[in-house]
Amino acid sequence: MSPEWLQSIGLPGELVVLITSALPILELRGGIPVAMGLLDFPWYYAFLLGVIGNLLPVPFILLFLDYVTRMLSKVRFFDRILNWLFERTRRRGKIIQKYERIGLVLFVAIPLPVTGAWTGALAAVIFGMRFKYAFLSILIGVLIAGVIVTCLSYFGLAIIGMWQA
Repeated sequence: MSPEWLQSIGLPGELVVLITSALPILELRGGIPVAMGLLDFPWYYAFLLGVIGNLLPVPFILLFLDYVTRMLSKVRFFDRILNWLFERTRRRGKIIQKYERIGLVLFVAIPLPVTGAWTGALAAVIFGMRFKYAFLSILIGVLIAGVIVTCLSYFGLAIIGMWQA
């Protein structure tokens, strides 16, 4: 599901950014550049939409992941996928396990593949963090990642624009 496709079916630009930022893997690392580069939104609007979109799935993951995984793990196919996903998250989440809330902030704040709000929320559930601490840590991490991605997008687009001139 590409941002161009979402636009082609008539979705408003704001909704395209919210959906892109809410998707796993893309998250705000995809939403903010789409907002600034494709949709020509100002940086502050792109940042706001990217952060909101990235945070949308977090409460649901934190509140319902345990229940959903218990139901899905009854099916052998899903059980194998979930075991793989949880083991991978445990390996990548050593910083969270060691430093807890600060580790979760840092894990989410680094805008690299598989280190965003989705994986952070998954790790928070796996490591048994309380909802309010997990959500606050993820919020702070998303804000930091948003600043980093917005700056990179802004200056990256400015550099590209200079070369094209």
